[in-house]
Amino acid sequence: MTTFDQVLSYLDSVNYKDYVIGFSCTVYVFEQYLNFRQHRRYLMRERPKDLADIVGETDFSNSQSYNLDKSRFGFIENAFRQVEALFMIHYDVLPYLWHLSGRLMLEYTGYDSEYEILQSLLFTIVFSLVSTITSLPFSLYLTFVIEQKHGFNKQTIGLFFMDLLKSQLVFGGIMMPFLAAFLWIIKSTGERFYFYVWVTVVVFQMFFITIYPTVIQPLFNKLTPMESGELRTRIEELSSRINFPLKKLYVIDGSKRSSHSNAYFYGFGKNKHIVLFDTLIDHSTTDEICAVLAHELGHWAMSHTLKILAVTQVYMFTMFWLFSHFINNTRLYQDFGFSTMPTLIGFLLFQYIYAPVDSVIGFLMHVYQRKNEYEADAFALKLGYASTLRSALIKLSVKNLGGFNVDPWFSAWNRSHPSLTERLSALGIMPTSDKPIINQEESKKEQ
Repeated sequence: MTTFDQVLSYLDSVNYKDYVIGFSCTVYVFEQYLNFRQHRRYLMRERPKDLADIVGETDFSNSQSYNLDKSRFGFIENAFRQVEALFMIHYDVLPYLWHLSGRLMLEYTGYDSEYEILQSLLFTIVFSLVSTITSLPFSLYLTFVIEQKHGFNKQTIGLFFMDLLKSQLVFGGIMMPFLAAFLWIIKSTGERFYFYVWVTVVVFQMFFITIYPTVIQPLFNKLTPMESGELRTRIEELSSRINFPLKKLYVIDGSKRSSHSNAYFYGFGKNKHIVLFDTLIDHSTTDEICAVLAHELGHWAMSHTLKILAVTQVYMFTMFWLFSHFINNTRLYQDFGFSTMPTLIGFLLFQYIYAPVDSVIGFLMHVYQRKNEYEADAFALKLGYASTLRSALIKLSVKNLGGFNVDPWFSAWNRSHPSLTERLSALGIMPTSDKPIINQEESKKEQ
């Protein structure tokens, strides 16, 4: 018997529901411990010595206040999510929703449970509706209380609910056909369905990545071609310098919803587009914007995106292969209160028991992504953006009220990006003067 067979045999000897509840509680306690470590950092009123040369006292205080509010809110939301998950598992809510979708299907279409794919689609709609309803109060509070209090939210209630409606319609229009195809392939291709499902998911990912910036994103934001001028010229020169195949340059109206800022690029092959948030342009100099883009283009130059995509494909293939060993496990369904073995339900339950592996992989991905961030910073440094990258990173942290005082354990587990001080230290560009590099109040006076 192989080690893998021994693991499967061991899992069959335990109650799957008890195993999932036990692991879920263990992860919850561990993550809340990490959150508490970070929460204590936000309670500090005095600015740490290693930040004294980076951020002014006023900006540090504002950042602490913002992140402390989010941390307190996070404890409440996390507790609710944990109770909700345990309630759904312990009291067999999933079997209830599955039977409810079957009754709705019979009542409104006349089809019975033999039409499993149709029932699975209805189940997904019902489950999504329940999840949306339970998430709504938290989303509203985060947006219209915390983000509003600290000056970030620009949305109206009407825009918020319009975005929610659009998201649900996009989800239904794209994900429902994909889900139907996903389930049909599993049921139609035999024991080696994992290969065909994996190919289908890869194709769908490429399709979604292709249509998102041109079809989906315009439903929520307006992308405007950047006007001619110094900034456009400098960006084009930077792209030409490293042979980045820039085709279009856009400005997105991020200020429509939030004053947070960002920049990114997208596109396949030699058809690359760069998108800048209007908030980034408003708050940064031309040199600082070019430094931020030099970092982003560093990801392209070192193929970070393609490497992460390749790792993701290996991960998905492995997951589907493992699922093929559980899809017909009667015990798995019975332990969670199911008398039948629907494919969609099997995949959901498999994700529950796969969670330990997923947690480890998530941590390792963070380690890998943090390495990529350091490399992209070093790339921008080699292009001559040392001082401007430093000021850009600090200014972005100040404008976004990023957490300056970060617990290393919390950061390692939860964040794919290193902290500001870690990035500056890795680049060897930590400031040495007694005066903060950027102060929000001074920045406002300059503007």
